[in-house]
Amino acid sequence: MKIQGAPLHLLGAMLFLCSVHARSLKRCSPSMDLNPIKESFQEIKAAIQANDTFKNIIMLSNLHSIKPIDACCVTRELLEFYMKSVFKYCEKLSLHISREVSGISNSFFSLQRTMQPCKEQSLCPRSGEATSAIRIIINNYDQLEVQSAAIKSLGELDVFIAWIDKNYH
Repeated sequence: MKIQGAPLHLLGAMLFLCSVHARSLKRCSPSMDLNPIKESFQEIKAAIQANDTFKNIIMLSNLHSIKPIDACCVTRELLEFYMKSVFKYCEKLSLHISREVSGISNSFFSLQRTMQPCKEQSLCPRSGEATSAIRIIINNYDQLEVQSAAIKSLGELDVFIAWIDKNYH
């Protein structure tokens, strides 16, 4: 009789672990309306992409390979990447673009704050695939001249926003 009960215990343990994981993802979920970011980006998208001199390179091409379990960590790391490596180099563009980028940057800062519990509670166990994907994005960025890399990354902001939407909404 004990042998027949073992699968039920195993099933119960699996359900418990899945519910704990689902709750941890909800704690990491960015609680912000992304529409203002999308609208700001649409205002400057054509101008940014016109300044992109490396149209054959796609920085965020491997985002589709990120598993949902890694979304929290990857989102937090990409927000930090954009804040530290991309936005500050877009200030030399037109005044209109600089204003929109500043607004997007402020929104990213707010998003980053909502993701802080993920980091503080160590809810960021990143898989090898996610580590590799982040490394590839940063390596692609580092291979270009800083201004060109920033413009390229900013031009792909809609890819990142769509990925966040897909993973959290």
